[in-house]
Amino acid sequence: MKPANEDRARRWARLAERRDWDLVVVGGGATGLGVALDAAARGFSVALVESHDFAQGTSSRATKLVHGGVRYLAQGNVHLVREALHERAAMLANAPHVAQPLPFVMPGYHWWERGFYGTGLKLYDALAGARGLGATEWLGSARVQALLPGVQPRGLWGGVKYWDGQFDDARYAVLLARTAAARGAVVLNHCAATALLRRDGRVHGVVVRDAETGAEATLSARCVVNAAGVWVDTLRDLDRDDQAPARAPLVAPSQGVHLVVDRRFLPGTHALLVPKTADGRVLFAVPWLGKTILGTTDTPREDLAREPQPFPAEVDFILRESARYLQQAPRREDVRSVWVGLRPLVRHDGEAGDTKALSREHTVLVAASGLVTVTGGKWTTYRAMAEDVLDRCMAQGLLPRRPAGATARLQLVGAAPGRSLAAPPGEHLYGSEAATLRALPGAERWLWRDGDGGLSEAMVRFAARHEAARTVEDVLARRSRLLFLDAAEAGRLAGAVAAILGDELERELDPAPFEALAARYTRLP
Repeated sequence: MKPANEDRARRWARLAERRDWDLVVVGGGATGLGVALDAAARGFSVALVESHDFAQGTSSRATKLVHGGVRYLAQGNVHLVREALHERAAMLANAPHVAQPLPFVMPGYHWWERGFYGTGLKLYDALAGARGLGATEWLGSARVQALLPGVQPRGLWGGVKYWDGQFDDARYAVLLARTAAARGAVVLNHCAATALLRRDGRVHGVVVRDAETGAEATLSARCVVNAAGVWVDTLRDLDRDDQAPARAPLVAPSQGVHLVVDRRFLPGTHALLVPKTADGRVLFAVPWLGKTILGTTDTPREDLAREPQPFPAEVDFILRESARYLQQAPRREDVRSVWVGLRPLVRHDGEAGDTKALSREHTVLVAASGLVTVTGGKWTTYRAMAEDVLDRCMAQGLLPRRPAGATARLQLVGAAPGRSLAAPPGEHLYGSEAATLRALPGAERWLWRDGDGGLSEAMVRFAARHEAARTVEDVLARRSRLLFLDAAEAGRLAGAVAAILGDELERELDPAPFEALAARYTRLP
């Protein structure tokens, strides 16, 4: 057998054969993976199942920022900002090859903006304390133009430079999964939780189904954590008697849209932040893996589509606001990829309202049945959220007491200083595992080239053997990020990737579903 299939068969066997898990986590996004890693690091027996791929939902569609939340500071939420700044430092230290400091410039087009925002960002520095990434600086207009080539010079009064972080969200998630597995957890993607085990009104496990084979297994557990992101209400609905009324939804999804364009629109290594656009939202232009990300929006959405589409007004908003701040205005035909993420914002008393007013903080609920549900929050605070979840599990007597802090300085698989994430993707994203990558067949065969990086045959094989990639989409969307960088190019590579991945998995893969998906990422409403 090929290594990839051997490994999956072994993990399924461990999952199915054990009957006494301490913890079963449902959901393989940032939150679920964080809980699994924290629990495994404390010595608990842990199983995690994800119905699709790791980070396939919200956790691969972030704005790629590791940040304390400048806008939350403006809202007066000092607690959230302080916590996020603490966690920002941990994320950057624990995976420096895929999470790094990023300088931002906030240009000012009114006389008062530089002083007003600069003062607030000095407070941001103070809250970060020793964990700060660099001091805030007031800039003249010439310096702003030097740091942001392509910024609109007309009416520019100057600006402010400050520091936050950026990361490759999907690769970070895969590293969390691999690090949890290295600590003894059984972590399986493409494996859905289909039912809860209940006895005398208490949840004591789950039934899971392998999407590839159709095989089912029953997992008994002291504690079950529902970390399914925007889909947590689906599992909560399984946790009630047939005659009981349906619960009010916990989540009010908010949609964030991102457009990706070439770096020529904003060369350089600094990100641009507009703290207040014409309608009061925030606009980012972020250099990332050789492209520039423009976004984001914050629009209520009622459905929970796996592949949500942007609304025409959202695309118009991003392009219109970008044109106000960039000398060269991106047009629809310049967009290389458009992608949408759903944020799991927490409702209050069942009311959705304006999603900008809903809680950005996470919520942990323990049902009468003992089912633990966690949702809300943001990527940067995933580790703190995991600690909160386990604290609640232990406080409720679902798990025995064990001290926190196991992941504060726990470096993820492959951790090593890395090249700037503004550069095109390449071997540098593999950190200390770059030598392992280069030893695989096809290390010199490039399927797609961007500068001195790109996507090689060896990277596809590495994704299968070491990163649990099972589909063409797993490779081109989340192990490589090509779908998010240049969807048309990703679509063209689907056949070649299917052939290499099929060789690794010993089965024939049809590239057509991914080709159709890639076409959606190139289509603007």
